[in-house]
Amino acid sequence: MQLVINSRGSYLKKKENCFLVKNEDKVFEVSVKKVDSILITTSAYFSTDAIKFAVDNNIDIVFLDYFGNPYGRVWHSKLGSTTLIRRYQLEYSTGENGLKLAKDWIIKKIDNQINLLTELKNARKGKEVQLQNIIDSISQKKEILQNLQGTIEEKRNQIMVTEAGISKDYFSAISYIMPEPYKFDGRSRSPAKDEFNCLLNYGYGVLYSLVEKACIIAGLDPYIGFLHTDNYNKKSFVFDLIELYRTLVDKTVIHLFSKRQVKKEHFDKIRGGLTLNQAGKALLITAFNEMMDKTVRYKGRNIKNRNIIQLECHHIANSFIKGSKSAC
Repeated sequence: MQLVINSRGSYLKKKENCFLVKNEDKVFEVSVKKVDSILITTSAYFSTDAIKFAVDNNIDIVFLDYFGNPYGRVWHSKLGSTTLIRRYQLEYSTGENGLKLAKDWIIKKIDNQINLLTELKNARKGKEVQLQNIIDSISQKKEILQNLQGTIEEKRNQIMVTEAGISKDYFSAISYIMPEPYKFDGRSRSPAKDEFNCLLNYGYGVLYSLVEKACIIAGLDPYIGFLHTDNYNKKSFVFDLIELYRTLVDKTVIHLFSKRQVKKEHFDKIRGGLTLNQAGKALLITAFNEMMDKTVRYKGRNIKNRNIIQLECHHIANSFIKGSKSAC
């Protein structure tokens, strides 16, 4: 489970073989065996004993800012695996191999989007034609990506431009099925200009922290990207891989709106947009953790969504090693 600290002024400490959390409303204990990670979303206090307790048990502590963006992580100093994986990752990040992998990840993301839109189309009578038109438009753009050949350096910009067009179609379809008070005009970030994007941005931040952790454990370098270019202190590879799993957040947020669980009271107005308050964060994180703990069929096995991310990172790391050895 993910232990979430979202009450301002909360205190986290170690008590025997448990984490003890104290806030103004209650005090409770959680066994270390039940905790996978700790998420700090507000101002809080924690003891150094609690930090060491988490590190000793391979539990990362992640800090999110006002908008849900991870800005820090407490994690042990060991590499997830051999540095050889990172060397091979760097070799793969350029040339034809880099293009092949980048295309594969983006196409999987698009397939996930098409599948989600198809589910929405089948569940909403009277909106099938418009949604199918958008699905067809996305499918046509997907073919452009499938036919790309060359190196990642040559085709990176074309991929990004085509994917941006697909994203515009995709979110226009989601806005189309939203309840009238919550329709939105495209993506907006930091701050979000509407309730949907506010929830989505925060959810992506939580997902980002999970993908980064999976990369570290698998021995992958979060900074060596394929599709997203290298910038100072930008974890480009995490941005590459998160594309595979964004629809998990999308589904969570759409479900909250469809079930009419989202209320205006979950948001605070700030200059230029909206932000989630404590109640809004609790609503989203609870629903997202339920989505991540959902068991699905994956390569012939029943696997939780959160474990698929880790398995996929290990698969990518192994592919780097096998591919580089075969090229020797």
